[in-house]
Amino acid sequence: MASEAVLTLTEANFDSEISLASVPVIVDFWAPWCGPCRMLGPILDDLAKEQAGKVVIGKVNVDEAPNLAAKFGVRSIPMLVFFKNGVAKETVVGVQSKDALTKRLEALA
Repeated sequence: MASEAVLTLTEANFDSEISLASVPVIVDFWAPWCGPCRMLGPILDDLAKEQAGKVVIGKVNVDEAPNLAAKFGVRSIPMLVFFKNGVAKETVVGVQSKDALTKRLEALA
């Protein structure tokens, strides 16, 4: 991964990583074959670098973690779920600009 602030989340580590995070977490539900997901990836990497220590970006490959995708009702990807204190607060579907994501994060703080 591009930064230590970007976590690969799996069905095994998801709950512990989300519940232990001391900062908001953006979870990106994606797949390698998804074009819009590949467009969003670098935006999230940049956000992780710029907001290091203020946010954690987690990535869930829906092909490798179908139970997580089902748990969060993923119907379209990319889908971002914003967590604060281990609780899902907001869901956004589709590619988002870095500015839009930053504003959503600020609203969570």
